[in-house]
Amino acid sequence: MSGLGALGCNVEGSLSTADRTRSLDLTSYIEKEHSSLVENGQIARASSESIGFRVSEVLLSQGDSYSGSLLGNMPEGSGKYVWSDGCMYDGDWRRGMRHGVGKMQWPSGAIYEGEFSSDYMHGTGTYIGRDRINYRGRWRLNLKHGLGYQTYPSGDIFEGSWIQGAIEGPGKYIWANGNVYLGNMKGGKMSGKGTLTWTNGDSYEGSWLDGMMHGFGVYAWCDGGRYVGTWTRGLKDGKGAYYPNGSKLPAAQELYLNALRKRGLLPDLRNKSRGSHIRHATSVDLGNMKIVDNQGSRRTSTEKLRKGNLINLEQSQTRNVSLERRWSLEVAIEKVIGNDLSLNSGDSMLEGSEKDDENAPILEREYMQGVLISELVLNSFSSSSRRARKRQKKLAKEIKRPGETIIKGHRSYDLMLSLQLGIRYTVGKITPIQRREVRTSDFGPRASFWMNFPKAGSQLTPTHQSEDFRWKDYCPMVFRNLREMFKIDAADYMMSICGNDGLRELSSPGKSGSVFFLSQDDRFMIKTLRKSEVKVLLRMLPDYHHHVHTYENTLVTKFFGLHRIKPSSGQKFRFVVMGNMFCTELRIHRRFDLKGSSLGRSADKVEIDENTILKDLDLNYSFYLEPSWREALLKQIEIDSRFLETQHIMDYSLLLGVHYRAPQHLRSVSTYQRSITAERLAVLVEGNSTFIADTLTVNT
Repeated sequence: MSGLGALGCNVEGSLSTADRTRSLDLTSYIEKEHSSLVENGQIARASSESIGFRVSEVLLSQGDSYSGSLLGNMPEGSGKYVWSDGCMYDGDWRRGMRHGVGKMQWPSGAIYEGEFSSDYMHGTGTYIGRDRINYRGRWRLNLKHGLGYQTYPSGDIFEGSWIQGAIEGPGKYIWANGNVYLGNMKGGKMSGKGTLTWTNGDSYEGSWLDGMMHGFGVYAWCDGGRYVGTWTRGLKDGKGAYYPNGSKLPAAQELYLNALRKRGLLPDLRNKSRGSHIRHATSVDLGNMKIVDNQGSRRTSTEKLRKGNLINLEQSQTRNVSLERRWSLEVAIEKVIGNDLSLNSGDSMLEGSEKDDENAPILEREYMQGVLISELVLNSFSSSSRRARKRQKKLAKEIKRPGETIIKGHRSYDLMLSLQLGIRYTVGKITPIQRREVRTSDFGPRASFWMNFPKAGSQLTPTHQSEDFRWKDYCPMVFRNLREMFKIDAADYMMSICGNDGLRELSSPGKSGSVFFLSQDDRFMIKTLRKSEVKVLLRMLPDYHHHVHTYENTLVTKFFGLHRIKPSSGQKFRFVVMGNMFCTELRIHRRFDLKGSSLGRSADKVEIDENTILKDLDLNYSFYLEPSWREALLKQIEIDSRFLETQHIMDYSLLLGVHYRAPQHLRSVSTYQRSITAERLAVLVEGNSTFIADTLTVNT
């Protein structure tokens, strides 16, 4: 698919020297250089007398030329400027800058025709790259930004949202072969909720991450078979139900899936028209497909204007790519009641399917990293049966995400809106500031700023639906530096916390009574703090900054921001934004909070699931690490513990996430290629099962 390679196509790449263009400000040229102009073959010295409005042809000494109207010594009105390297602009000018409607051409053959503002491509315009990628839509400061429609040389089409030059938010991608994706995009990849439909009738409806099926979803084959379950990085992972060809999805299951769509756990995009209103959202992925490069060479596509009156359109790298189905990862060989069901090469048709709807079996399956490890054959059941209700309840528990999604009417809805507005303002305000080293003056209670957010909005703040509030941001330069140190992109940070998806509120797992919020992508956790806790954090912030800067592999919690909200009527709320260490590419099957003591250190819950926080007495595994890893881990724990001790912090825990890896003898060849062997992962053994301890961190 030339699609996904080209999905990231924007005007932010870099040009070769030969392709670069230059734009001279006539004012600075004449006033600063006092160079000669050649007019009608005669050499004339520029003078202060040429101030009035006139139409003229001007040839500059370096070979550039301008023909059109001038006001004084600056282009004004309509005119044509030709650079010595072959670039040309023909259109409106204002105060020596391209402003209005015009057409820009490059020697490479690329063309932009549309609106300009203050020398930038800004507004609505059409861009045709030298590789014939065609974009029609909105621009902002030389970048695609807003709604747009892009076609590729292969015949692929994308229609949707762009942010800062990248495909971001809801959109529709149509491949030349007829495959269609409708859903959320992030960084040019399918990510979030979306539906992918193949030309043969197969479809996947569910969650995506970085172009792969990830989370809860439903895969439907064209012959009527369905699999309802969870995926991890493109592989089936966890429990699910398979309804083969000939079986009917029970009415209770249909109602259940519809309820999931209403709750937002499944996309509800199937009936939306192509021209439906598109809002900025999160992201999109490519599930059971792989991108195959058809050409070894990369080709440039678009070009960008550079700031400072330099017409410098840069190109981005794209690839001519195609898609292939990865059936080995999508479907295991089916064995139902003694009948071997095989997959046809391209269309996933099942042989030997059941004819009788009433007697067709339902298979309850469990996968581990794409490997089928258990299967239970059930008779089809009616929606009214007790067994059906039991199984639906169990399945609901399997996919339950921690926390309660905050929607309008929720007790924390106004607080969430205020928090999102404040963080968006803070990050947007500080990101453009030139990066510098943190100073002593950047620490402490006085290194903060505040901003009023009236409901009606102001010159600096937007209108909003929450009540009036006052926002305070502590040590913004320090936390910006920390976010960069922890490799957190500012745009991703805002989209994760402040995107269209609401936060989730968690019940307090500790004795502090704090309220916890979790971003929808699980990357960030927000915790309420008492005033005394804020003082402690501000006091230790200089030492904390030095510690995490010195020890790259520190296990201490990562802090990304410290804020305060004061509603016009009500108490103050103080928040700290932290990293969620349980958000990993691997599925976390068990979570432990370890303190090194035994008194009361066991979980109260009888039924243990993936979201249960287990304690010291619940840990019955032995961890075996390579000697060098073991030594490094123990040394880092000792260093971090010593740091917490110097800060007079006594109550802290070691959080441990455990990922259960598929047993060695069950791993398929295709899965084994994606296996996660041993990159700083602790391996442990219990009986005949092999596990991976995925993540370790210290949490105060």
